[in-house]
Amino acid sequence: MPFPHHVFRHTPALRGLITPPDESELRFGLDRFAELDIQAEKEGWPPGWRMEHDAREANRLGVLEGRMVQDLWVFAYGSLIWDPAVQVEEYRYGTLPGWRRSFCMRLEGGRGSFARPGLMAALDEGGHCDGVVMRISGPLVDQETQFMWHREMFSGAYRPLFLEVATPQGPVEALTFVMDRDNRRYMPDLPEDDAARMIAVAEGNLGPNFAYLDSLVRHLDELGIADDDMHRLHARAQSYRLGAT
Repeated sequence: MPFPHHVFRHTPALRGLITPPDESELRFGLDRFAELDIQAEKEGWPPGWRMEHDAREANRLGVLEGRMVQDLWVFAYGSLIWDPAVQVEEYRYGTLPGWRRSFCMRLEGGRGSFARPGLMAALDEGGHCDGVVMRISGPLVDQETQFMWHREMFSGAYRPLFLEVATPQGPVEALTFVMDRDNRRYMPDLPEDDAARMIAVAEGNLGPNFAYLDSLVRHLDELGIADDDMHRLHARAQSYRLGAT
């Protein structure tokens, strides 16, 4: 079922480009974790590859304490923009100061492996990030954030914060999943050339790591969200895939 027309009243260019939640593969329940637990046991993944259910739920309840029955804004900078997997009441363009989109998270599954890890985009400190904010209506916050925590806090590598995001309609305080700098998957100060090489060669059961970066760049362009750093990283990774030096 498509989003209601009013959801995009401030962002008409996004209409038709956002995956409805009932069509999203990223709106999953605990059964998906059970499937991956079986795979992890078969393939001998190391302990701690995902966040335990009780810890994840405790994190959600703690972060959202006192906010569970009021409208919730969420800042999106990657696939959450075009495939939110939750029911959204309103979209706005937004800019988050003090944080930047960065491939700083080690990727050991999906489009990477423990033997040859890739990289995933996250928010790291410094600069600014252009993206969107989405509003979830108060009566749905409890239900919808359970799906959001399944996805965003799957491995526990993010830190959920409430940060002020500038929008053309005025600032909003938005839930934002930033890189947890204390997590073992954080790769600080990784040179762009090293990041491009990792992305160029990494591959997992979902395919090449480069396909993830390529999708990110294409979607940002389609949505009219500029990010020169992502374009430069994409070009460099592509050159390595083509055998250039």
